Amino acid sequence: MTTEAPRVTFGADGLVTAVVQDVHDGRVLMVAHMDAEALAATMSSGDVHFHSRSRDRLWRKGETSGNVLRLVRIAGDCDGDALLLTVDPTGPTCHRGTRSCFDLDSAPADRTTQGFAWLEDLWATIAERAEQRPHGSYTVELLDGGVDAAGRKVAEEATEVLLAAKNDEAAEAAGSDRTELQELLVGEAADLVYHALVLLAERGVEPRDVVTTLRGRHGRTVRT
Repeated sequence: MTTEAPRVTFGADGLVTAVVQDVHDGRVLMVAHMDAEALAATMSSGDVHFHSRSRDRLWRKGETSGNVLRLVRIAGDCDGDALLLTVDPTGPTCHRGTRSCFDLDSAPADRTTQGFAWLEDLWATIAERAEQRPHGSYTVELLDGGVDAAGRKVAEEATEVLLAAKNDEAAEAAGSDRTELQELLVGEAADLVYHALVLLAERGVEPRDVVTTLRGRHGRTVRT
């Protein structure tokens, strides 16, 4: 959790606008207002607090519903007159029972997020390694090895993912404990994603192009 409050310029009413987003995928969950008391309570407790304008008092989000917002980090905008709160939500954020106050179609609140937004951080690190080439970096070692080095690891990890999945399938069929096998599958899949991103970096291809292609294919009817 962020431990230091950002610089804030409160308005004439003593309030500042607070935009709340989900740490897992960046989804905007709600917009509310904070005063100095709410900001201090948020920073000290880790639970997001607001100032309720309708009740004119301090309000801890989730104090009645239990759907609290755990603060991950907080930042002010360039003028200090708005705050961005990145949170880990517990349950739906909107009082209507939806995940976000912007789910106007009453989308179900139990839709799970997968945390793909963090891949931006991983890609940023890989891109930084590609540009700065720090000594001793495994990523740099792969990049220096060209397509053969990165591509070989992609092929190896893809094979490992398949083998881990087959072993898990066999354990499932036998009714055996799959805990370690599924952990192994997760680890191999993580290695595959990382090495695939390194290969894209080596070739100067950005993941956004992959996402654009996936979006273009989404919902497309395939005829055989």
